[in-house]
Amino acid sequence: MTSRSDRPLPATKRPVDDTPIHTVDLPPLPTATYNIPATAWVEAPVELLEAGADIGQPEIMYKRRIGSWLLWRAGPASKAHSRYVAIHADDLTRVHTFRLFPDRTGSGVGPSGTEHERFRPWKEELHETP
Repeated sequence: MTSRSDRPLPATKRPVDDTPIHTVDLPPLPTATYNIPATAWVEAPVELLEAGADIGQPEIMYKRRIGSWLLWRAGPASKAHSRYVAIHADDLTRVHTFRLFPDRTGSGVGPSGTEHERFRPWKEELHETP
């Protein structure tokens, strides 16, 4: 049986762990008991740190690795303004974003240069692109 502190929490209720962390130490899967803010990532590019400023969502949290990509989100996953940011783990200048609107429509360009209107195909392209 897992202890209470090891049980998954909704993302909005997870405590923020702002301990400095390097790229190689970012976990491959979503963290279920805490959030890692972009400000804790030692190598964080400025583009990531500013990803939520224009949508009123200054907190940016790490979500997971998708293949060679590190996925971050500014804003909530629910019906609100948010922006996903994918950064290549081996080349931090390779950055792609997906903007999600409150009505669940979206817009983002994937690594191939393809414009996506839905989040899932954008995310699938990340998985397919080394």
